[in-house]
Amino acid sequence: MRAPVIVGVAGGTGSGKTTLAKKVCEGVGSGASLVQHDWYYKNQSMLTREELAMVNFDHPDALDNELLIRQLEALKRGEAIQAPIYDFKTHARAVETLEIKPNKVIVVEGILLFAIDELRDLFDIKLFVDTDADIRVFRRVRRDIRERGRDFESIRRQYYETVRPMHLRYVEPSKRTADLIIPEGGQNRIALEMIIERFKNFLD
Repeated sequence: MRAPVIVGVAGGTGSGKTTLAKKVCEGVGSGASLVQHDWYYKNQSMLTREELAMVNFDHPDALDNELLIRQLEALKRGEAIQAPIYDFKTHARAVETLEIKPNKVIVVEGILLFAIDELRDLFDIKLFVDTDADIRVFRRVRRDIRERGRDFESIRRQYYETVRPMHLRYVEPSKRTADLIIPEGGQNRIALEMIIERFKNFLD
């Protein structure tokens, strides 16, 4: 089997990049696999509540980028990987892992993918999802309350202290490195259909 095509999907928090990545994989079918940068957060379960409050989860250093790079290189060589599983409620990495096989199309999604030089260089195709800030922040609030057990005050504080500053410092500038900028992510039906048809060519 020829080397997989590795596609990076980046964008700000709540931009719709995860929706886009999942819909691309669904559209391509069994020939595509999904990897999420969020899986690679470093284990923080040993920290106290006060120490956790000081962690900047929106900085590249909060993620185990070295592991992700090694595992993407392994997929590129045609080897399966054991991807980590991260629990956002406990901030712990699970003992169990998730096996990802070397498919023809590997879609990787995450906020900071293009802000890290060594990681960005691994992508054959780079897609950036661009969505207005007010839409993104409301989506993040809804997600963090529903899926991560957060309260509004902690979400508001984190947004102003780390999410917004890190977006301006790392995420927004990384948009310039993308091959294609997609407004509204998974809600952009025309762009989604074109991307899926393009990626299906890699299955031949």
